[in-house]
Amino acid sequence: MTRRELGFLAATAVVTAIAGVLRYSDASAVAAFAAASFALAGLAWVVALGTEQAATRFGPEVTGLAQASLGNLPELFIVIFALSSGELLVAQSSLVGSILANALLVQGIVIVTGAAVAEDGLMRFRRRLPQDAATLGMAALSVIVLVGVAISSGGPVSEHVQGLSIVGAICLLAVYAVWIWGYLRSDLAPPLAGEPRLSLGLAVGLLAAGGLGAGFASEWFIDALDPAVQSLGISKAFAGLVIAAIAGNAVEHATSVFFAAKGQSDLAISVVKSSASQIAAFLFPALVLISIPFATSLTFSLPSAYIAALFITALVSWQITGDGEARVFEGVALAAIYVVLAAFTLYD
Repeated sequence: MTRRELGFLAATAVVTAIAGVLRYSDASAVAAFAAASFALAGLAWVVALGTEQAATRFGPEVTGLAQASLGNLPELFIVIFALSSGELLVAQSSLVGSILANALLVQGIVIVTGAAVAEDGLMRFRRRLPQDAATLGMAALSVIVLVGVAISSGGPVSEHVQGLSIVGAICLLAVYAVWIWGYLRSDLAPPLAGEPRLSLGLAVGLLAAGGLGAGFASEWFIDALDPAVQSLGISKAFAGLVIAAIAGNAVEHATSVFFAAKGQSDLAISVVKSSASQIAAFLFPALVLISIPFATSLTFSLPSAYIAALFITALVSWQITGDGEARVFEGVALAAIYVVLAAFTLYD
C-alpha cells in the first residue's frame, strides 16, 4: 500500500470516528451531518480500493463489474436507511441525483478536462466503448420514465403503483443480467495496469470494513438529516440529490476526472457512463424489490421534475457522446444542466 493510500485510509478512519462521536453526543446536527457526509465519501474510497485489489486477480472484466457494483454500497445503505426512516423523498432524490451527477456534472467535467488536455481541444474516444453503457442507461431510464409517467397520469394505472413498479424493476434487472453476460464475454471492460499491491486477505478486510463503516455512516447521515436541513435552510431533496449523491459516488467521480486528465479518454468516459447505468439498471430496481416489505417502499412514482430530468439527461448524454468526440462547450452544457436541477431542489 502506498503512503498516499495509507494517508487516505487513516484520514477516513479519523473522520468516521468523529462522525460516530458527533452522532452520539450533543453536537450540532450540522456538524454531525457534515462529518457523516465526509465519512461516506472516504468509506466509498475504501470499498473501491478493496474491490479493485480483490478482483484484480480475476481479470479486467470481473474487476470492472465488481468496481461498478460494489462501489454503490454507500448509496445502497443511504437509500435503505432513508426508507426505514420514512424518508421517501430522500431515497428517491439520492438515486436520481446519483444518475444525474454522473451523467451530467461528472461527465461534463470529464469532457472539459479531456478536451483541455487534447492538442486540438477535442476529446476523442471509441464509440463502442461507451455506447454499450449508454444503451443500457437509455433502456433503464426509458422504463423508469414510462412507468413514472403512467403512474402520475392518473386513472386506473395510478392505483397500482407498487405492482407496476415491481414489473418495471424485474424487467430492468432482466435487461441488466443480459448486459452483464455480454459484458463479461467482451473485451470492452476497462483494463487495469500492474499487479495486485495488497494481499487478498487485506483487500477483503478493507472491503468488509468499508462496507460496514458505510452502513453506520449512512445511518448517521439519515439521523442528522432532519435537524441539519432545518438549520441550514435547505430542502431534503437538495440533500439527497446533491449532497448524498456526490458523497456516495465520490470515488467514481474522482476516478473519471483523473483518467481524463491523463488523456485516457476511453476509460474516463466508460467509467462515468457505467456508473450512471449501473444505478439506473441495477441499484434502483433492486431497491424497489428490496423495499417491498418496508412500511415506506420505493417505487418509480417520481416527482414530474425528476422524470423530466432523467428523460432530458438520457437524450443529451446520448447526443453528446454518440459521435465519439466532445468539445469543452458540450461538457460545460452538461454541468450547467445539473446546476440548474440542483438549484431547483434547493428551493423546492
